[in-house]
Parts: sequence; structure tokens; C-alpha cells
Amino acid sequence: MIFDSIQALLLAGIVCSAFFALKAKDLLVSVILLGAMSMLMAAEFYLLQAPDVAIAEAAVGAGMTTAIYIIAVNKTGRWEEGAKND
Repeated sequence: MIFDSIQALLLAGIVCSAFFALKAKDLLVSVILLGAMSMLMAAEFYLLQAPDVAIAEAAVGAGMTTAIYIIAVNKTGRWEEGAKND
């Protein structure tokens, strides 16, 4: 019962963070939301008793990929084309 509710919360968090990452006009916010989605996926893999996959997802998905995306956004533009710069 508790396990199912935790899994439902994690899956809802994954879907919500992916949706908001797609809708965000600020590319840095999108990258951070994708990193959060990756960490939630790592937690889900851990709950599904796949700790090796969870460690790989946390290290590569949330760590390295997020860092590479942040560097790329900083070297290009932070805002999506057509979005207002505040």
C-alpha cells in the first residue's frame, strides 16, 4: 500500500517535471527540470530493486548530462527564441 503510493508519486513527479520542462521558455529551467526528472527516475529504479541502474541514471542522467546541458545553454542563449527577456 505505501509502496504503491510512493511509486505513484514518483511517476507523477516524473511526468510533471517532463511536462514543465517542455513548457518552460527559460532553457536553464528546462535543464534543471530534466535533472529533477532523472533523479526521480533513479529513485524509481531503486524502488524497483535495480540499484545498479539507479546509480547509473543518477550519475549519467542527472549528473553529467545536466552539467553538459548547462554548459551548452550558457555558451548559447538562455531563452528560447521568441520568448521575452526579463
